[in-house]
Amino acid sequence: MELETQRVQSIASLHLDVIPPEFIRSEEEQPGLTTFRGPVPEIPVVDMGGGDEEKTAEEVAVAAEEWGIFQVVNHGVPVATVAALQRAGREFFELPQEEKEKYAMKEGRMEGYGTKLQKELAGKKAWVDFLFHNVWPPASVDFSVWPENPPDYRKVNEEYAQHLLTLVENLLKWLSKGLGLEGHVLKMALGGDEIEYLLKINYYPPCPRPDLALGVVAHTDLSAITILVPNEVPGLQVFRDDVWFDANYIPNALIIHIGDQLEILSNGKYKSVLHRTTVNKEKTRMSWPVFVSPPPEKIIGPLPELLDDENQAKFKSKKFKEYKYCKINKLPQ
Repeated sequence: MELETQRVQSIASLHLDVIPPEFIRSEEEQPGLTTFRGPVPEIPVVDMGGGDEEKTAEEVAVAAEEWGIFQVVNHGVPVATVAALQRAGREFFELPQEEKEKYAMKEGRMEGYGTKLQKELAGKKAWVDFLFHNVWPPASVDFSVWPENPPDYRKVNEEYAQHLLTLVENLLKWLSKGLGLEGHVLKMALGGDEIEYLLKINYYPPCPRPDLALGVVAHTDLSAITILVPNEVPGLQVFRDDVWFDANYIPNALIIHIGDQLEILSNGKYKSVLHRTTVNKEKTRMSWPVFVSPPPEKIIGPLPELLDDENQAKFKSKKFKEYKYCKINKLPQ
């Protein structure tokens, strides 16, 4: 296998002092030059177990409007469930390369094991390998792309998905109320029980030049909401007030990103957060985002209840699959 077609994990295993040129970002992107080093604001933290649901709903809505990202604690997902999810993901990436390649992404498919997700200008690459697969609803799940090893991979992922259903239900309810709407409105606008949950495991191996490379380039998420489990190695960066800064790691917290579909539905009130991922010289960083999105045929546009003569629609209505195709292929929306 030639160096340029190798998985990033395989390149890292060579213990090079330099990185191949396709991983070196432009000066405008290099984290060594663009990361803010001064005092940074703290991403909002919402305690979901405080007992005052009205207060929690308000905090969630304010964070979605002002930041587009927040962390939740006492969120109801058991620590043991998250630990099992992380352990199973680590064990998959520790498998022999030929075992992982059994799950390699196929042309035109989003699910599977891979390295390069989409075309970048100038042929650049991100310092990451990943595994994608749907975890909900059952009709959208293809177990052929779920690893058979470790043996309990399916069990721990299904258990985690079940807990997310409750978490997302609450978040969408509170975000609906933050728009002045009934609690069920956003969930139904996104597809109700057909809302899809797509898990991605990101694997960022140690990088000899973390000042030059990125794990994931700057982007907003296609999803409505993204629920992210990080490991203890820092790497998530948020763009705010014209600077990039590191997100604070809080043990046992989940990170909630507002994605493009909620920005559209809210007609811009909720903000889809611009973020990227850096890498580490000594340690492997991993993360487990779940992208909560409408089914492909669902038409998404600004909610009619939010529009009037003074508040015109800021976004076009279109099927989610059309929006997704345009964004992945960097086409005009």
